[in-house]
Amino acid sequence: MTGKSEAAIDLEAEYNNRARVPDHPAVMAMWRETAEAARAAHPPVHIAYGAGEREVMDLFDAGPTNGSGAPVAVFLHGGYWQALDKDWFSGIAPAFLARGVSLAVPSYDLAPAVRLGVILRQAREAVEMIRARTGARPVVFGHSAGGHMAACMLSEGRASAAVAISGVFDLRPLVPTSLNKALDLDEREAAALSPVFWPIPNGSTPGGTILDCVVGGDESSEFLRQSRMMADHWAANGVETRYEALPGLNHFTVLDPLFDPKSQLMKRITDLAKATG
Repeated sequence: MTGKSEAAIDLEAEYNNRARVPDHPAVMAMWRETAEAARAAHPPVHIAYGAGEREVMDLFDAGPTNGSGAPVAVFLHGGYWQALDKDWFSGIAPAFLARGVSLAVPSYDLAPAVRLGVILRQAREAVEMIRARTGARPVVFGHSAGGHMAACMLSEGRASAAVAISGVFDLRPLVPTSLNKALDLDEREAAALSPVFWPIPNGSTPGGTILDCVVGGDESSEFLRQSRMMADHWAANGVETRYEALPGLNHFTVLDPLFDPKSQLMKRITDLAKATG
């Protein structure tokens, strides 16, 4: 599952996406602007899923527009578990609402203030709160670090399906990079927190059986490898998986389709939510 040896590639260059995409500030500024506009047009319900200051989520509810009982998709944001929060990503909500699907976007604590295991616990609690609220396991999707967490939620049976966008499923290559300064992972902990080594849902376990691994076609060879590896590994063990590299998109612009209610990625996520929610 590891592909060519890590010694043969520059892991810092492969995984440091902000350095790899010099114009990422412009993309992130768009995220912020669209998020502010979306919250003004569609004020979310604020839900505390824990006692901590960042243990909160926004729920953009499609129910009032199409009756009641709208399916819910949960978005887990990226930032290498050490940056950003829910407020950056409200801009994707209008496309979900237009397709009759509610959207929950949790924040969570960040490294180095907490360890990655704590962040995963918070993701569980947020997803479980949505599950308790709706009576159904939601579709969980996420970007980058959020893609990692979405796969974890599926492995644990908390999600009905997961769409991992530019996820990292084997954390061991991050250990020698600057990205690990805040995470402070050693090889053993990195492996233990890597969903590629976690139990795989099958017919005899509770949980979903659909995993999509989506990545930008212009991303690094390691991000392409990670998504292909995860999809192939779970498919070989009986899970319905899809792998797709979206042409012309990098680690930041890979989220562009989520702002368009007519995009194929948006249709895929909302169709999964409607089918399993």
